Amino acid sequence: MKLSRAMLATTALFGSLALADAAREVEILRRAHSVPRIAPSENFTGTVRLGSQFRRDAPSRLSGALVSFDAGARTHWHTHPLGQTLIVTAGAGFVQRWGGVREIIRAGDIVWTPPGVKHWHGAGPSEGMSHVALVETRDGESVAWMEKVSDGQYEGR
Repeated sequence: MKLSRAMLATTALFGSLALADAAREVEILRRAHSVPRIAPSENFTGTVRLGSQFRRDAPSRLSGALVSFDAGARTHWHTHPLGQTLIVTAGAGFVQRWGGVREIIRAGDIVWTPPGVKHWHGAGPSEGMSHVALVETRDGESVAWMEKVSDGQYEGR
């Protein structure tokens, strides 16, 4: 008899969990609905396209985009309150933290910038670069934009 009650309780538990999971839907953002847009010049230098942008609702804090930089294009200096992960998907470019050395990044590289670290990233001078950018939002903010990266900074001088 005890075994039967345990089996009933287990069945009821897993049955209710299955119903709760079934009520949640998997969301697919189709590429056709995500037309890339040109990134604003107040935050980027050169031609940069933002595509596949998304932001999740709470309790998630995740947002992201596919970012494509034409040769020579780059972000302005900026920070992220909870850090940023870049997954370089094509081409080659640079990333640099304030006061640090400009680093080359290539397709297949994954770049982590810690919370609050001032940095920039973009394509190299003769080749475009694309990456998936992932950030988390804190208090409604995911990025704080700052000044333009000078040509000298971009060139590593």
